Amino acid sequence: MNILVTGGAGYIGSIVTEELIKQGDGVVVFDNLYYGHRAAVYPEAAFVEGDLADRVAVKSLFDTHDIEAVMHFASHTLVGESMEQPFKYLGDNVTNGLNLLQEAVAHDVRRFILSSSASLFADPERVPIDEE
Repeated sequence: MNILVTGGAGYIGSIVTEELIKQGDGVVVFDNLYYGHRAAVYPEAAFVEGDLADRVAVKSLFDTHDIEAVMHFASHTLVGESMEQPFKYLGDNVTNGLNLLQEAVAHDVRRFILSSSASLFADPERVPIDEE
């Protein structure tokens, strides 16, 4: 399967990319390198530097690569900063995510995983945090 990994130059995305390739999947990493590092991208992955805010780049990504599934790790996750700059987080995490979803739908990609973060939740009453 050919899988698009957004944020694949970041910590979690790079590890997921490596594991996907080791199990035989093809991976296209799309990352703007805001937090990530080019050196973190697994060597066997295709790498496209770009930003989810750029709808033309996102469309080109789907037009160029035969994407069958998306694993979306590209987001801002700093709680303190999100309180100080809520519109940055709204734009980058919500609007850019919608750009990605719209292009996935336009290309009939029906497998989509959105990775969230623990910063979405308040202080947990118990650990580990479950689905409840």
